[in-house]
Order: sequence, then structure tokens, then C-alpha cells
Amino acid sequence: MTALHDLSVAALAAELRAKRVSAVETAQHFLARAAQHTARLGAPAAGASNGAFVALNEDATLAQARAADARLAAGTAGRLEGVPIAHKDIFVTRDFPTTAGSKMLSNYRSPFDATVVARLASEGMVTLGKLNCDEFAMGSGNENSAWSAVRNPWDASRIPGGSSGGSAAAVAARLTPAATGTDTGGSIRQPASFCGITGIKPTYGRASRYGMIAYASSLDQAGPMARSAEDCALLLSALCGPDPDRDSTSLDVPAEDFSRDLQRPIQGLRIGIPAEFFGDGLAADVRGPIEAALQALVDQGAVLVPLRLPRTELAIPVYYILAPAEASSNLSRFDGVKFGHRTKNPADLIDMYKKTRAEGFGDEVKRRIMIGTYVLSHGYYDAYYLQAQKIRRMIASDFQQAFTQCDVIAGPVAPTVAWKIGEKSDDPVANYLADIFTLPASLAGLPGLSLPCGLGAGGMPVGLQLIGNYLSEARLLNVAHQYQTATDWHTRQPGATA
Repeated sequence: MTALHDLSVAALAAELRAKRVSAVETAQHFLARAAQHTARLGAPAAGASNGAFVALNEDATLAQARAADARLAAGTAGRLEGVPIAHKDIFVTRDFPTTAGSKMLSNYRSPFDATVVARLASEGMVTLGKLNCDEFAMGSGNENSAWSAVRNPWDASRIPGGSSGGSAAAVAARLTPAATGTDTGGSIRQPASFCGITGIKPTYGRASRYGMIAYASSLDQAGPMARSAEDCALLLSALCGPDPDRDSTSLDVPAEDFSRDLQRPIQGLRIGIPAEFFGDGLAADVRGPIEAALQALVDQGAVLVPLRLPRTELAIPVYYILAPAEASSNLSRFDGVKFGHRTKNPADLIDMYKKTRAEGFGDEVKRRIMIGTYVLSHGYYDAYYLQAQKIRRMIASDFQQAFTQCDVIAGPVAPTVAWKIGEKSDDPVANYLADIFTLPASLAGLPGLSLPCGLGAGGMPVGLQLIGNYLSEARLLNVAHQYQTATDWHTRQPGATA
């Protein structure tokens, strides 16, 4: 019999419905794996668990599993009843602490669950625990966590990507069948690429941001991370939907079954190939697998259409003006007054503000708050922030022009494979440049997907990025699934977890 941790979300759900395994047995299996293997994915950290997981609560997990078994027995089970999932530590949860990877929120307990967490639970999913991430989702390598740097299960000397690095590493290492992530500028797609799994960022507004600790409110979006497009379709169907009473940015678009078109042939599909995604900055070991993946899609009947996205290079300066500006506003609430860390024995209120934030925030968060405060300050708002907003609109217009010529856009997720831990720690700009291919879709609010398509230098995974027009998630998942029916890259797993 196939081991439980080698089953996909879809297969595991089928096993549970058929009662060939119980939800309690499944939860116990994955909790044991988390305890056994997570030390490989990170160094111990004071005040937190090791590696990918930063919080476990066996009693809460098994209580959810017992409730799932009762619904399975009663015939009232949800579509994903009893299937385990772990959540990025950016989503608030009642039964587990939520820290956003920061000392500022050490041991914080939320009185409610995020909408995304609640919706997956309503489909019967069982929460295994919380997963490590860059502090307040700010980073490309998961080295900015206050607890520990997560290690890539394919090579423990390398980063897993960020900011959803704990989510990607845990799924790749078979510690959980699925995980939630968030994507502000590529934080689902890039770690999915670096860890050899599938992840999708839906159209901005598809998933509620209620209970998702904010970084940049006009960019943040939740999405699923799993091993295949089929699994991501099931998860996305469960977590999306309008939430008008609690999230004003939630789209008034009904929930969908994103798996409805998975079997649709891609004969005649027009795939746009932006010249800007295949320039000199793309490493040869990434270019090869991407071109091979495109040829595999052509072999299935797709047509490649050359096109231009002329403002691609401007995405980095635009993003690193707008996102820090929003972060400086969002993170102003963490001042030691209402919740979170508070410094001891301050001289006065201003001293409390200063010392609390100095002690609670890490270097990268401080850097982005200062950048954001600067670009919003008097005399610089017009010169930086407003200009960046205008270019953002132009980037979105470039995509709309491109979609008159093609159905989806394809290219690399990142210019290189995952780099060594510490390699770019002293050079934040080098980290920022790694987001060049994911930022444009985020700025435009478009859906984007990463799927594994080969191995690059050092045997490290390479991800193919698919970008669609607004609300075209079903089409992206269809293309990804068709590719995965013809290849086996999504079934590969790191040898360290065999």
C-alpha cells in the first residue's frame, strides 16, 4: 500500500471517504512525520519548533480529526474531509499561536480564525500546525524569520524560497499534503518553484484577506500550495469566495469549482512568450527546463506566440516603492499598546514606541518600514509613490494588450534555482532582483501559477510560471494539469525524505 504521505490530496480524500483509513490515523501519521523530519528543514529556535513548523498542537489536531471521522461516519463529510493541511504563520488561528515570523507577535493568540482557515475547515480539512515564513511575509528566502531559516529539502544548504518557504518545504518533504501560502510579489510561486511543488496565486480579491496579517494590502493574496495542479484546484475551490462583510477588497464573484476544466485538451491554446522573460539574466540551467516544458505543451497542441511586456524591468522599483509604503502604514499598529511585544520599563510613551519597535522588528522589516515612510513623506510622495502608481497601471495595461494575442503567458518563475543560505543575506537588492518575473503579475492583480518542470544546477527544481487574465484560474490549472498528465516532474521528491 502507498504510504499516506505519498498520496495526493485527491487520493487521500478518496481513501478517507472509502474509510480505508481514518482521519485520526492520518493526522497521527503526519504529526509523527513533522516531529521526525522537520529538524532537517531548519535549525532549532528559541520559543518555536524546529524548521518548517513553528507551532504544533496535537490535542487540537486530533480533536479536529475525530470530528472529521464523525462526519465521515454520518455521511455529512465535506469534499476534503479529514485531509490534513498546515497554514502559513501569517493566517490567524484560534488553536495555534500566530507570530508572522516575528518577535513582535511572539506567542500571540488570535480569538478567531482567518477566513481562509475557516473555509478550508468547513470542507473538513484538519489543521496540522503553523508553518515558518519570512517576518511579516517580507523576503525571498525564508531567512528573515525570527525563529529559524528554513532549509530546502532538496539541499539543506539552500533556501526554500520565500516568504512562504515553510509551506513549500513542508509540502515538498511530505510533512503535509497541502499548505496555505500568501503571495504579495511572488511568495507562493517562487518557493513552489524552488521546492519542486505546485502553487497558485489567484486573482487579487478572489480569496478573503480577513485574518491574514497585512504586509501590502493592495497586493497580498492567499493561495494553496500542493504537489499537483489537481490538488491546488480542489484547495482553491474551497478557500475562494466573496467575504464582503469582513474584507472590502473581496471580489463579488461566486465560488467556483476550479477543477471543472482539468481534463480539457489544450489543442490550439495560445501561449504568450514575453521576450523580457528570456533575456541574458536567465540562467542557462533554468532556461533549458523552461524551453523543454514549452515544447511539451506544443506537443500537446499549444501554439507559442512571441510578445512583449516592455515594462517588466520597472516592476522591481515600482513594487519596492508601493509595498514598503503600504507596509509602513500597516505595521504602524505594532507599537506595544494593544497587543504583541512591549518593551520593559520605558521612560515615556515615545520611548515605549521606539524601543518596542526596535526590539520587535527584524532588520528587513525595519528596512522596508523606513523606505515606505520615506516615499510617503512630504516632498517625496509625488516624486515616488504617485509615479509608481502610474507605472503600475501601465504594467497592467501591458498585460491586457498581451492577452489580445494569447490565452496564457508562460515563462520562468525565477532567474536561477534556489541559492545557498546566507549567499545574499548582506545584499538585499540581490534578493529583490530574484522577483523580477513574479512581480509584474502581482502588480497587475493577475493570477499566476508555478509548476515543477525540471531540475537545474545541483539537481535543484525549476518552476514554469503560467500567468492568466483576471479570473482565469480554471484555465491556468487546466494547462498545468494537462502538462502534468504528460510529465512526472510533480511526482519527484527530494531524496532526503525518501
